Amino acid sequence: MHTLQISIYVLGLLIALALVFDFMNGFHDAANAIATVVSTGVLKPQAAVAMAAAFNFIAIFVVGLGVAATVGKGTIDPGVVDQYVIFGALVGAIAWNLFTWYYGIPSSSSHALIGGLVGAAVAKSGTGALAGGGLLKTVEWIVLSPLLGFIFGSIIMLLVSWIFVRSTPRRVDKWFRRLQLVSAASYSLGHGGNDAQKTIGIIWMLLIAAGHSSVADKSPPLWVIISCYTAISFGTLFGGWRIVKTMGQKITKLKPVGGFCAETGGALTLLMASFFGVPVSTTHTITGAIVGVGSAQKMSAVRWGVAGNIVWAWVFTIPASAFVAAIAWWVGHHIM
Repeated sequence: MHTLQISIYVLGLLIALALVFDFMNGFHDAANAIATVVSTGVLKPQAAVAMAAAFNFIAIFVVGLGVAATVGKGTIDPGVVDQYVIFGALVGAIAWNLFTWYYGIPSSSSHALIGGLVGAAVAKSGTGALAGGGLLKTVEWIVLSPLLGFIFGSIIMLLVSWIFVRSTPRRVDKWFRRLQLVSAASYSLGHGGNDAQKTIGIIWMLLIAAGHSSVADKSPPLWVIISCYTAISFGTLFGGWRIVKTMGQKITKLKPVGGFCAETGGALTLLMASFFGVPVSTTHTITGAIVGVGSAQKMSAVRWGVAGNIVWAWVFTIPASAFVAAIAWWVGHHIM
């Protein structure tokens, strides 16, 4: 593969832009990790985001780098990657994140980034630039991640209901207010482990194109890994409060026991996806788990209209961010 002549200035600028996206990913998705634990009253928002940010970073020691490899080498052909493609992809993803954050829509930062890569690569080289295997895996999990979240959330809710059938509501509440701290921490671990790796993959892709890393390398440089986990942790720390209300209360009313089941179901799904190296949406996953918990109690407990609006946001994420990325790719050629 040919090595691009990218100036240190442009390379540094694009890495900084990638870390801005990573920070925004944490900022945008903070609600996914803390919505249930805040809405059930177990933790105050400030304490919840601090805990979520800490476990986002701790994931660096627990989760592998399979997702980074999928994004860095398995989404688009490494041969088409240049500074304009990376610029377009990041601008497309950041623009969609800002739009959905402003309107309080819990969309997927992950799929915004995938859409950005697709849009910029197609704008440069047509559909032949796409890596079918990695993209197919990602598209499959767009359906699988909320479905697995739903299944795990509802099964855990039913199991808990059966185990604690003879306990008083007060005793159940007391137990699960404590256990929800464990489930929220687990979910934040899964969130950091899956989402930080997407930006690691982008920077790795850029370094390979610029000749500072090789396709044969099994992992990116250590400074890239630490930088990305730090950026997403700080993003989570500053939080995205506009989305908390939608995730925590508008879909279904949650008690600590429901919050525990939703977070545990979501955490299992995220850790499973990271194990298989699939970049999934933490938003899709926790939404599916919350709906599963609500419907396990009774179908009418779920506000299906709100859940439906969120699904529409999912449908538009990849094409919308791809469209903006294609325009940004063209603009990049005139300013870089």
